[in-house]
Amino acid sequence: MGVLEYISPSPLTHVCASFKATQNNVLWITMAESSAGRSQYFSPDLLRDLCTLYKSVESAGGNWISNGVRQPIHYLVVKSAHPEYFSLGGDLSHFRECIRQRNKKGLLDYSMLCADMIYDLATRLNRDATTIALIQGRALGGGFESALAADFIIAEEHSEFGFPEILFGLFPCTGGMSLLARRIGVHAAERMMTNGKMYAATELKSMGVVDEICARGEGEVAVEKFIAEHSRHRIARLMLQRSRHRLAALSYEELRIVVEEWAETAVNLSAPHLRVMDMLIDMQRARVAG
Repeated sequence: MGVLEYISPSPLTHVCASFKATQNNVLWITMAESSAGRSQYFSPDLLRDLCTLYKSVESAGGNWISNGVRQPIHYLVVKSAHPEYFSLGGDLSHFRECIRQRNKKGLLDYSMLCADMIYDLATRLNRDATTIALIQGRALGGGFESALAADFIIAEEHSEFGFPEILFGLFPCTGGMSLLARRIGVHAAERMMTNGKMYAATELKSMGVVDEICARGEGEVAVEKFIAEHSRHRIARLMLQRSRHRLAALSYEELRIVVEEWAETAVNLSAPHLRVMDMLIDMQRARVAG
């Protein structure tokens, strides 16, 4: 069965990590419950915890200490503790407050933290491991982007995806275009980001965005089955993943430029766009409270 080892909930109060030491060596990373409620969107605290964990894995050379022994991580799985939401994306309340104060630096700092988190998952943590995003519910905006940063996306059948930013005059700020274009091409990615549509997991599977679909409540079992099959030829498939990433490399400079353009656009949003954002903030808060 292997051994599960957990990171202490302190100081990482928004993230829980467990390592299953078997021949496949799987690190499960869960965006977990906190004192403020479930982590349904990327609060600054959640982002800092994710970045801290990712950096610690990277600095350890992609290894984990299990029973006092350093062991390589072969698979890294990211999921949410919430049964209905992988992530609702960015912290809209934080955005709104920065816009109200004309605090462009605050927007830049937050978005670069998002960019760093996604860049680490998309380019650094998968050098010697295969990364998997397990979606059990809605993945919107930045939540969709973070899922796209993984090598593979496994979604439960009821899951939904979308980029709602266009509804309030913005666009995905941390790699959405680059990450989605690697899967379906630039023009199709742009259409998805501008139509405000919610996509079912089955539709995205047919488009090549989602890799596997499973029944509701079967996500973790589906991930284990995927890993069991993938691991039969793990090294060969890892080499192919590396080749795929070289051919469609994610540029940190492109992420930085998009963040700068996003912050400039955000701080100059019109009154009608801000009213839509306020409405979505109320919806986001209601979901967290529920």
